[in-house]
Amino acid sequence: MEIRVLKYFLAAAREENITRAAAHLHITQPTLSRQLMQMEEELGVKLFRRGKYKILLTEEGMLLRRRAQEIVDLTKKTEKELKRSEEAVLGEIFIGCGETQNMNPLSKMIASFQQLYPEVSFHIYTAIADDVTERLETGVLDMGLLLDPVQVSRYYYVQMPLKETWGILMRKDSSLAEKEAITPQDLVGQPLIMPKRQSAQNDLESWLGEDAERIRMVSTCSLSHFNQQVMVENGVGKAMVIGFPVSNEKLCVRPMEPKVESGCVLVWKKNQKISLAMTRFVAYVKEYLEGVREEGGEDDADVE
Repeated sequence: MEIRVLKYFLAAAREENITRAAAHLHITQPTLSRQLMQMEEELGVKLFRRGKYKILLTEEGMLLRRRAQEIVDLTKKTEKELKRSEEAVLGEIFIGCGETQNMNPLSKMIASFQQLYPEVSFHIYTAIADDVTERLETGVLDMGLLLDPVQVSRYYYVQMPLKETWGILMRKDSSLAEKEAITPQDLVGQPLIMPKRQSAQNDLESWLGEDAERIRMVSTCSLSHFNQQVMVENGVGKAMVIGFPVSNEKLCVRPMEPKVESGCVLVWKKNQKISLAMTRFVAYVKEYLEGVREEGGEDDADVE
């Protein structure tokens, strides 16, 4: 498949209408229709369900849409890197991040790095660790800011300075809100909203121990502190969350007892050629975190 045809497919999927997609691409409607039908013949699957006024992706089409977008994005990224001078420190760095307070030190590093190299831009992609690592493998992302547990054997990494403490998000009118800390026994029979990431669920189930079988998991939530707060406020359940400021005055977070903490690492793939901008940023990150450790202002940061 040609990149050009993948772009055609993505435009049609986005517009859900052949005529609008063709206008956006500045080609004729018959040309676009022919290209899409040839793509379906080449792949041996139907990519669209065609209606009178609208086209919708099939399951195969949705899978292709995801992969096609990654391929197009990676192609653009590669073209830009190849066109740049090897001596100039400029370009783009793509970082996948979970929702973690370690975005604070990472943001400080990005801001101070850009003062040195103002022609380097950063793109932040927010997702759970499983999604981020998949994009690291395909080369769409350069780095990932990931909460433990992480299989770091495939990556170079630095340990970020802040640890995340887990707690239970609940309504203030809950009887458990009167407690200073929440134990596994307190949650027996309670409806719980769990993190979607399987490894995080496994760690929290280990904390629950023998009470895990008596917990009612009613929902999962991949990311978004806002969505978690809305769900808890409206009575879906109590949520297991990493510590963060609660903006909703009807809600509160109580720590878990025994205490549950997660470390955080900034990773990049081993055995992969990286741009000059990435090389300089990696060196800057290591130097910055080494300074943090020496000053003792935050937790130690071990550099690999």
